[in-house]
Amino acid sequence: MLIDTHCHLDFPDFAPEQADIVARAQARGVGRMITISTHVTKFASIAAIAERYEDVFCTVGTHPNHALDEPEASPEQLVALARHPKCVAFGEAGLDYHYNHAPRDTAARVFRKHIAAARMAGLPLVIHTRDADEDCAKILREEMGQGAFTALLHCFTASQALADAAVELGLYISFSGVVTFKNSQALRDVAASLPLERMLVETDAPFLAPTPHRGKRNEPAYVAETAAALARLKGMSDADFAAATTANALRLFSKMPPLREKERAA
Repeated sequence: MLIDTHCHLDFPDFAPEQADIVARAQARGVGRMITISTHVTKFASIAAIAERYEDVFCTVGTHPNHALDEPEASPEQLVALARHPKCVAFGEAGLDYHYNHAPRDTAARVFRKHIAAARMAGLPLVIHTRDADEDCAKILREEMGQGAFTALLHCFTASQALADAAVELGLYISFSGVVTFKNSQALRDVAASLPLERMLVETDAPFLAPTPHRGKRNEPAYVAETAAALARLKGMSDADFAAATTANALRLFSKMPPLREKERAA
C-alpha cells in the first residue's frame, strides 16, 4: 500500500470527478491520501473533503505564496483548527523565492507561526521551500533550537545541502513526479543518498505528473510511478519500498489511525 502524502483534492481540476479520482487511486494501491491546505480561510472545504472519504485526511495552513493575502492565523488559531479529527498536520507553509508573491519577511513570519503550531500540537508541518535553501535551513535550525517539532520538506527539488540539513534535524523528505523527469538526475542523486527511513512519496496533484504521464493532469493514482522510480534508485522491490514509505508516513502523520486489516493485506 502507498500513501500519497500531498495532493490538492479541493482544486477545481478535480471537482467534476473527485470521487472517481479517489477510487482510481485506491485501485492502484494508494490506500490513503492527504489533501493539503493552501489557504487557512478555506479549511472548512478541505475538511469537508476529508470527511467525505474514509481514507482521505487533511492539513491546515497557508502556502507562502498566499502569506500576504491570507489573514495571519496565530499558532493558537491553527492548533484549534487542527483539532478536527481528520486534520493530521499543518501547512503547507514555508518560503518561495521563485515567485516571491509575498514579501520574504512576511512569508518567514507566517512560516514560524506554523512551526510554533506544530510544536504546540505535536503534529507535523508540511513545508514548501523553493529557491530558498539557505534561509529555510536557517529558520529550521533556529526554530529547532527553540523546541523540537516534526516536519517534512514536500516535493523536494532543492540541494543536497538542504536535504542533509533536514535529515540532521530529524525531518522527512518527500519526492514527487519530478524525480522521474529526464533532466532530474541531480535530484535522483539526492534521493539515492538519503536514509530510507526519512523518505516519503507524493503527487502534488494536480501538478507535476510523473513520467509517463508528464504534461497531463496529475492525480493520486500516479504516485505509484514515482514510488517505482524511487524503488529502483534504492535497489528495492516496489512492494518493499511501498511498505517502508507507508510506515514512514504513519510514523510522521501519527494522528492517522493504524492500518486496517484490508490495508495491511494490500
